Amino acid sequence: MSITIKDVAKQANVSVATVSRILNNLSGYSDETQQRVEKVIKELGYQPNAVARGLINRKTKTIGVLVPNVSDLFASEVLAGIEEQAHEFGYSVMICKTDHDGKRTISYLQTLFEKRVDGIIIVSEFITLDYYKAIETNNIPVVLVATQSDYSLPFIKVDDYQASYDATTYLVKKGHSHIGMIAGTENDVNSTTPRVKGFIDALNDVEITVTNEMITYGDFTFKSGIEGMNNLLKSYPKVTAIFCASDEMAVGALSLLYKKGIRVPESISIIGYDNTATAEKAIPPLTTVAQPLYKMGKDSIHLLLDPPLKVNQIYPHHIAERDTVRSYNE
Repeated sequence: MSITIKDVAKQANVSVATVSRILNNLSGYSDETQQRVEKVIKELGYQPNAVARGLINRKTKTIGVLVPNVSDLFASEVLAGIEEQAHEFGYSVMICKTDHDGKRTISYLQTLFEKRVDGIIIVSEFITLDYYKAIETNNIPVVLVATQSDYSLPFIKVDDYQASYDATTYLVKKGHSHIGMIAGTENDVNSTTPRVKGFIDALNDVEITVTNEMITYGDFTFKSGIEGMNNLLKSYPKVTAIFCASDEMAVGALSLLYKKGIRVPESISIIGYDNTATAEKAIPPLTTVAQPLYKMGKDSIHLLLDPPLKVNQIYPHHIAERDTVRSYNE
């Protein structure tokens, strides 16, 4: 038989209300009473019901997180930061995997509202009007990571346009003029659109005309990197360098080139985007645009639970140089 709060109160010779106040850090009891109750709780092995406590103090100490694909290494690094900081603050994390097209998002949002979570973090997902209306109706704090919206929701992200521009310029400065791009999901206005624009503008600024044959689209996955690399070899055979809009696509491109006997970086150079763990483990180790993913995850908890005056935060990026880009200038 499970131990109840009534058992604790009887053993400690106090009222149920007093035990409840102690459990929820409310005032109205002496230090001696608190010590006696806590000793009984330990002796009996009483486990407070989180839902019941939430009804009292309006908090469940739970954060909901929506991510488009939990197996994605990008999301994994963000989640690691979220979980670490949430744990330090005494919160648990409920992770919900959404589809890339967002079909499950409304359903998961409703579930999190019903679970009375104390806040929600949405990672790398486009915020529709329906999502925003649901959030606004339920009046729950929400923070966006690696995305932003047209609505008044705080976000943490890097400048995707500038990061893409810098990655492409990096290849140009290494002496490349025939540069292709394996972009993310077509019509993704949060990530793909600014990265493609950064790529095009960087080449246009050095008077390199960008044609359709120089860009192919995927969905940020390893498999789409293989397909995208194969497409570029056919449509743009003189390519010497490729900017991939995610590390997973970049590793997919490396895999395809290895199977075809095309050496990297001797014949074709590759630069990725994200600086996930796979970038260091790739063969050869992948040069990539580094986002502070773990820090972005940790800081999203701070922003959610203790928001500063400046709620929209653009984080710095840099080029993590490894072994997949050849320089023609040396």
